[in-house]
Order: sequence, then C-alpha cells, then structure tokens
Amino acid sequence: MKNKKSNTKNKIKKAMLVLEDGTYFEGISAGASGERFGEIVFNTSMMGYQEVLTDPSYKGQIVVMTYPEIGNYGFNMEDTESIKPWVEGFVVKEMCQYPSNWRSIGSLSQYLIKNNIPAIEGIDTRALTKHIRDFGAMRAVISTIDLDYKSLLKKVKNSESIVGKDLIKYVTIKNEYIWEKDKSLPRLKISSVEDKFLEIRKNKKIFKVAVFDYGIKHEILRIFAELNCKIIVLPADTDADRIKKINPDGIFLSNGPGDPEGAPYVYETLKKLLGFKPIFGICFGHQFLGLALGGKTYKMKFGHRGANQPVIDLQTRKVDITVQNHGFAVDPESFKKSKYKVNITHINLNDKTVEGLEAPEIKAYSVQYHPEASAGPHDARYVFAKFIKNMETWK
Repeated sequence: MKNKKSNTKNKIKKAMLVLEDGTYFEGISAGASGERFGEIVFNTSMMGYQEVLTDPSYKGQIVVMTYPEIGNYGFNMEDTESIKPWVEGFVVKEMCQYPSNWRSIGSLSQYLIKNNIPAIEGIDTRALTKHIRDFGAMRAVISTIDLDYKSLLKKVKNSESIVGKDLIKYVTIKNEYIWEKDKSLPRLKISSVEDKFLEIRKNKKIFKVAVFDYGIKHEILRIFAELNCKIIVLPADTDADRIKKINPDGIFLSNGPGDPEGAPYVYETLKKLLGFKPIFGICFGHQFLGLALGGKTYKMKFGHRGANQPVIDLQTRKVDITVQNHGFAVDPESFKKSKYKVNITHINLNDKTVEGLEAPEIKAYSVQYHPEASAGPHDARYVFAKFIKNMETWK
C-alpha cells in the first residue's frame, strides 16, 4: 500500500494559471502537459461539461466551471457536440478521477490528455469567477511546463486577443456535405408540445436547408433532421452565388466562436441573401444577422455562459430558461438606419441584452441563446417551428 501511495504522489504535477491583470493561481495539472493561451471565461452549468468542451463556440477560450466537482460521469462518444473538444484550457475546483456512469469509457482527465488540452484543478474557482465577474473576461494562460509567474505574465500580455480575430476558420468545415440522420442517437422525448410538432412534420414536404457552419453543434443538425429537412452543411466562406445555385427553402446561420466583426466576409455574404429565402440564426448566427441588417455588436464584460439564463419573449411575455454561450451582443440602438424594419423579440431578464430579433418583411429572425440546449433545458425548442412555418409560407 505504501508503494501505491508513493507512486500516486509522484504522478502529481503542478500547474499555474495567470491572468493578464497579474492575478494568478497555483494548482495541480488535471489534463495534458503544456502551455495554452486564451480568453478566460466561466460557465455556470452544473452538468454538461462534455458538451461544453466539444462546442466549437469555445475555441480561443479557457473555461472555468463554477460547479465544484466536474467529471463525475466521465466521458463517452454519444454526448459530443462536434468532432473534438475545442477549448484552449479547462479550470475546475476538483476533477473526479473515478467516474460512475454506465456509458462512461474513461475519466475526464484521460479525455483531456488524449486531446492535448491542459487543465488545472485545486484552485479557488469561486474566487476566480468573482474576479472575472468584477473585472471582465481577459487573456490568460495555463501552463504545466513554465511555473515562473513573471515569465507567464509577460507571455500572456503578449498573447493575442480574440477581439477582431477570425476564429471561424479554425472550426468550420472545408467542404460542403449532406448531413445524414444519426440513427445511433434516438431523440429523447422532451415535451408533448414538441412531440406533437414533430409528428405534424412527419411525411410532409421535405425542406432543403442550407446551413452555414461557423462552428455548428451536432444537436442542431439532429433537430433539423427530426423535422424532416434535407440539410446541406456549407463552409463559412461559401458565397451567395453558391447558395442561390443550391436554391434552398431556407438558410440557417450557426453558432460559432469569437468576435463576429472579425469575420466581415460572413455578414457581407448575408447582406446579398437577405430577402432571398427565410433565414434563421442561433447565437453567432444571431450576431451575424444583426450585422447584415445594418446593426452593430459589442463585447460584453464577461458574457453569458451557462444553462440558467432567463429570457422573455416580448410578444408572448413567456419566460424561458435558456442555455447560452456568448461574449458579444447586438446593440439594439444600431438598427435605426437599417433599410429593414427590425424588431427586438427577446431580451435577457438579468441585464436586458438582446436575445432575439426579427425582420418580418423578409422572414429573417434569430435568437442569441441555444434552443437546441444540449445539455440544458429545452424550454425554447419551439423557435425551430417558426423557421419551418416561414419556409412553408414563403412565396
């Protein structure tokens, strides 16, 4: 027994987290060895860490989980939202090394090591989260190879900011493809309302949807497949002529990472497609639609990331609890000079930021939150129905 304890102790490797304002934390390595830079943000979800890790929207970011113990159910291949994890680094209070779940094929630490993602545990994540909340998201570094504070601080101050940077090119696909319904992942029954809607869609006209992949989550594609849509997934830099040649029934704008104003080629293409077919955007797609309609975006202090954001529909006054992941928002005052009538449809009840917009005359609308919500509440899945209706009634 003594030898086993000694061997375990020898495997413990130190790690350090340093923020650009000089704040630092010393802890233990819980992932791969190495050194990674990114914008440090926090996520308030109690579960769904695997969906967080594999959401391409987190490219360029080091994610802090506010829930104290992470990794309880290990990892599996069914709960991934893309082909691999995209976070730059991972920060937790305690990493569970002995997961318990019938689908688990290994520990979270093993998953991070396999995918070369550094992680740090054993630090005060509550203090770190409060610091980010007070002073904002900022550049940071996790290192297991350089533990010199002054050296790391100098490096992080010289690292790139995500503001104005195009991160889409790292996460989008290279070639277009048709999404095939994933039969190995049967849809979970969510609610009687949704089941009724999906039943109505069965054996009806198949709508062809052109999907711009800015870093799309697979659950969105699965929902479109359940809604009897033929899904053509396209690289982010696909031009308007290609979309018009495909002649879809509708155009979908996906989620994605970073600053939307860092990818002007995206919204310049969308400007040429406004009024061509119905458009529906989620998260990053919402911001791009706002820019295409003549609006502007701005960087939030620390953003919204978690599964508990209250959003009110200004038309129905219904409040949904939503999943969110964004650090930029649309400025509602910036549409005054738009050539289209733009309505703000949803707002966040915590800080009154824009959570949805619509240009009704061209059947274009979007939401800032994630109605597919994997993992998270499913209050807002009804917004997919609006897109189907817009395609059904388009002339």
